[in-house]
Amino acid sequence: MAYQEILYDVAERVATITLNRPEKLNAFTRTIDWELREAMTEATADDGVRVIILTGAGRGFCAGADMSLLSAIDGDSRFRDKAVVPGGPVEGGLDLPGDYSLHYTYFPTVPKPIIGAINGPVAGLGFVLALYTDVRFASDEAVFTTAFSRRGLIAEHGIDWMLPRIVGFPAAMDLLLSSRKVRADEALRLGLVNQVFPMATFMDEVRAYAGELATLVSPRSMRVMKSQLYRTQFLALEEAVHHADVEMKLSFASEDFKEGVAHFVEKRAPAFTGR
Repeated sequence: MAYQEILYDVAERVATITLNRPEKLNAFTRTIDWELREAMTEATADDGVRVIILTGAGRGFCAGADMSLLSAIDGDSRFRDKAVVPGGPVEGGLDLPGDYSLHYTYFPTVPKPIIGAINGPVAGLGFVLALYTDVRFASDEAVFTTAFSRRGLIAEHGIDWMLPRIVGFPAAMDLLLSSRKVRADEALRLGLVNQVFPMATFMDEVRAYAGELATLVSPRSMRVMKSQLYRTQFLALEEAVHHADVEMKLSFASEDFKEGVAHFVEKRAPAFTGR
C-alpha cells in the first residue's frame, strides 16, 4: 500500500520501516500510528520478510508525540478514544497474553524480530516505541529522554512495566522522574541498547545484523523464541520449563530442525523455510 508518513522497503528478506517526518524529528502523528501498524501487518503477512528494522528519517528516531496533538488534548479528547486508535494483536501474529494487544504494546505479537535502529534523538512516545522493539541498536549520535515528567505527564503506555525489566528498577526510576538526557554510551551501560555504532556506518551495521538473522537463523526458531520470551514474563519457572519442553518436542519434528542439522553436517549455508 501507499504510505504518507512512513517509508516501507523490503530487500534481502529484511523489511525496513522508516518514520518519515524528518523536518519534525519524526514526531508521532495519528497517520504514523495507523501506518506503522499497517506496515507491521504487511511485514507479518509477507513470507519473504524474516526481519524488520524500525528507524527514523533524517537525524532523529522519533521526538515523541507531535505537539499539535498534545496541545489539542482536553478532557473529552478523541485522542484517548480507543475507537479511533489501532489496537489488538497484529493479524496473523503470535498468540500472546492480552497485555500485548493494547494500543502501543502490539510489537511483541509480530512473529518476526523487530530491530530498533535508533539513529538520533528519541523522546516520550518515541522512547516507548523503542522499548517495544526486540533488539535495539543506537548510533553514537542518539540521545534518549523519557520526557513525560517535563510535560506534566506520567509514565505512559506501559513504560513503567517495560523499562524496569530492561534497565532495572533504580535506573528506570531515575530516567522517569528526571527525564534527563541519556547519550548513547550511557544507554549502552544501562542495557537500554544492545550495541552502539558510529553514525557513519550505523545503518550498514544494523543491516548486517539483520542480514545474519534473515539468512543464518531458522525463522521458526525466532518465532517460537520470541513468543517464549514475552510469554514467560507472566509465568512461574515451572510453567516456563514445561512450555519449553512442549516446544522442544515440536521443534524436533520441524523441517527447520532437519535443515539445521543437515547444513551443519554438510558444511553449507542453511536453507531454512520457517516450517
